[in-house]
Amino acid sequence: MFVKTYAGTVMGIDAVMVTVEVDITRGLGMYIVGLPDNAVKESQERIRAAFENSAFRMSGRKVVINLAPADLRKEGSLFDLPIAVALLAASGQMESEQLDKYMILGELSLDGTLRPIKGALPLTVRAASEGLRGVILPVENAREAAVVEGIEVIGVQTLAQVAAFLSGEEEIEPTHVEMTEVFEFESDRFSEDFADVKGQAQAKRALEIAAAGGHNVIMVGAPGSGKTMLARRMPSIMPPMTLSEALETTKIHSVAGKLGSERGLLARRPFRAPHHLTSQVALIGGGTSPQPGEVSLAHNGILFLDELPEFGRNVLEVLRQPLEDKRITISRAKYSVEYPANFSLVASMNPCPCGYYNHPTKECTCAAGAVHRYMNRISGPLLDRIDMHIEIVPVSLEELSSDRTEESSATIRERVMRARAIQNARFQGIEGVHTNAMMNSRMLREYCPLDASARTLLERAMERLNLSARAYDRIIKVARTIADLAGDEQITPAHIAEAITYRSLDRESWGR
Repeated sequence: MFVKTYAGTVMGIDAVMVTVEVDITRGLGMYIVGLPDNAVKESQERIRAAFENSAFRMSGRKVVINLAPADLRKEGSLFDLPIAVALLAASGQMESEQLDKYMILGELSLDGTLRPIKGALPLTVRAASEGLRGVILPVENAREAAVVEGIEVIGVQTLAQVAAFLSGEEEIEPTHVEMTEVFEFESDRFSEDFADVKGQAQAKRALEIAAAGGHNVIMVGAPGSGKTMLARRMPSIMPPMTLSEALETTKIHSVAGKLGSERGLLARRPFRAPHHLTSQVALIGGGTSPQPGEVSLAHNGILFLDELPEFGRNVLEVLRQPLEDKRITISRAKYSVEYPANFSLVASMNPCPCGYYNHPTKECTCAAGAVHRYMNRISGPLLDRIDMHIEIVPVSLEELSSDRTEESSATIRERVMRARAIQNARFQGIEGVHTNAMMNSRMLREYCPLDASARTLLERAMERLNLSARAYDRIIKVARTIADLAGDEQITPAHIAEAITYRSLDRESWGR
């Protein structure tokens, strides 16, 4: 008897529908065709054990299982459940009339219970776009899948429960998530606030500019000066994600298997802080079966690299392309996948090996030239791509013990959102450009004209600091953001002057 069910496989952050065809004919053996990987091939042993422990019987005849389209490689254990259900229907152990209305996904345990899968959200999106009534998947993935509107999400726990539901013997209430309520409730909840940071007014101002314009930042300061504390509070001053941004970010985390069973939608901007021993593949993505890396998991949020010079030079160099293109393409012999990587880079480092170069009270013990050698661990091209360089000065004891109330993240966030609103209006209708940091050279000429005095000031700074053409553009972008925060249409010399102060790490001026 011939039966087919629907499943799916993930390609990048999107999914492709796969038709699982099962034919039971005269003969012996069980054969899986259609470019299955090892995890799919091993499913027959999991299915046999699950059948025995769920009071089902395995067919003693020849079973041919085809995963169509046959030229697309199928990976992962999520095909266990659709294959098992098709086998039950083909052998007459359950009704098959409902099979063409649902996408079925899940990994089987040997006792017939279901394990959660990766990529439930993009797979559900695909099922909805294909016009299916719903998806049947492990209950741990139900809230994640229920984010998609217009489709039934049936969360199940065992193979027997799936068979009973499809045969009409058991009713299972579809999972519902009030996405708007969850989104609004979660988007403003932060455990860390800028009000906790004493002093550091200049650093807070710089991070406000960075959040308003989507700029990359590096903070340089002595140990204990507050670099990490400031960085971890950066998401609390960034604008809330839009619903489309939240869905796209959730897709990436779903594909990577980073969503828990209680989380349906990522409403807050991600903050990723990989260790400095992270490999190239872990940072950028890829592997034998390509997975999103940290740059993609930080999409629409913050990638924080603490102790930047301690990262391997080869690891840091792979950041050049995503910092410019805002996406990663991983190519293999037979296919390629693309992951978005529109993140803001926030990095921190000590000013020298001992950590006390330029410290107001402690003496630097590094040998002559050590500061330059330490800085040279970060290549010039990478540093050029970081818009703002901030020197963090340790907070004095007087400031630490002060009872003065510091400005809260909510107050700073309001100013950032006003500046973002200006940018949204400015770039309306321009695909892929949402912030000042994303402008290209043509847009700089159109949206950032400089008067004679501002241009003269910038040209003098370029000559004195020996800045690159990329640094020239980035100074103008930062100045545009400073003007937006002030509500000014025209970039003035004061805006340019402040933007220039955030280029302190350029090779000709640092460490002299």
